[in-house]
Amino acid sequence: MNVTVDRDATLLQDVRAIADDIAAVHADDVDRRARFPHEAIDALRERGALSAFLPIELGGEDIAFETLAAACFELGRRCASTGMVFAMHQIQVVTIARHHEDEPWLTAYLRRVADEQRLIASVTSELGTGGDMGRSVAALTPTDSGPLTFEKQAPTVSYGEQAQDLLVSLRRAPDAEPTDQVAVLAGADQVQLEPAGSWDPLGMRGTCSPGFTVRGTVDEQQVLPRPFSHICAQSMVPVSHILWSHVWLGIATDAFDRARAFVRASAARSSSTAPIPAALRLSRLSCALSPLRAETYAGLRDFLDFARDDGEALNTMAAAVRFNQLKVTTSDMAPAICQGALGVCGMMGYKNDSPFSIGRHIRDALSGSLMISNERLHEVDADLLLVAKDVR
Repeated sequence: MNVTVDRDATLLQDVRAIADDIAAVHADDVDRRARFPHEAIDALRERGALSAFLPIELGGEDIAFETLAAACFELGRRCASTGMVFAMHQIQVVTIARHHEDEPWLTAYLRRVADEQRLIASVTSELGTGGDMGRSVAALTPTDSGPLTFEKQAPTVSYGEQAQDLLVSLRRAPDAEPTDQVAVLAGADQVQLEPAGSWDPLGMRGTCSPGFTVRGTVDEQQVLPRPFSHICAQSMVPVSHILWSHVWLGIATDAFDRARAFVRASAARSSSTAPIPAALRLSRLSCALSPLRAETYAGLRDFLDFARDDGEALNTMAAAVRFNQLKVTTSDMAPAICQGALGVCGMMGYKNDSPFSIGRHIRDALSGSLMISNERLHEVDADLLLVAKDVR
């Protein structure tokens, strides 16, 4: 018996049940009230899913990364906000797990994540950087008494008020260059969140992502040892794009499933043996969903390939272009598929109180192109493609 496979299969089965029985039940209310999906996150916490990726010796289940991605897909199918919160938390877990370098404080922290099922948010966006995560304005500042302080103007902090910890990107010191960054892990009891806006967005309403001025006081041991640029290339960026794409695939898949259910219900009421017009549109929609699924899975396989051995291949221009392309492609395709599903269902998909409603799916999927702006990624790739020799 392969114990590892059993752990992965069991986790995925449990997450699927949480998605079906809890996340789906509350999805419309989460969306309507723009509230945090606490029922589903609490169920995931009770299951131990927040730490499942961590190795056994740190209290986790040593779940494969591809199982984590599949869990994001399952949650995204039922409640996009739940899937996105889970994905963003796992991005921080994977990042810290891959880059804690066996530092005692950080190692002990990961055990706390497993023991306490701590939810981790990130603070990487910042006013004044033009949307470039590789630059920071705010700096980590030493004090005469020893601790380090910071103040960061963040336009969005997803589920910041619900998280127990924040992973914050900052300049290494007040005199450091904007690109000389570090990642700092701060507990909720070490920061002050001053609201800098309200939260009433078009979609992904349950992620609860208003802006904040984030002020914190931390110790040196809470700074991840590797430069933030290394952490981004090796983990944060590719992992983000892979897990996000699985959430978007989940949204698009459920939109397609609703369109198919509508066509089946229509066919059952029709006396004609000829395909109804909606069925033809469904066939075309299936052809559109297939490349999204293929690109999402290909991005996952490519990450596993790039990450082999010491993972240095992730530091190449080829890797940067590949995962930027994954994000841009999947975030563009998902809303198009949802809109296609609306075309299949017609008014029954347009109505919010219909079992075939596609409105929430379209609104949630539209957020993808804004999460690290696709236009910004095209600008980055345009520069890389001019000089890179190893792009596939």
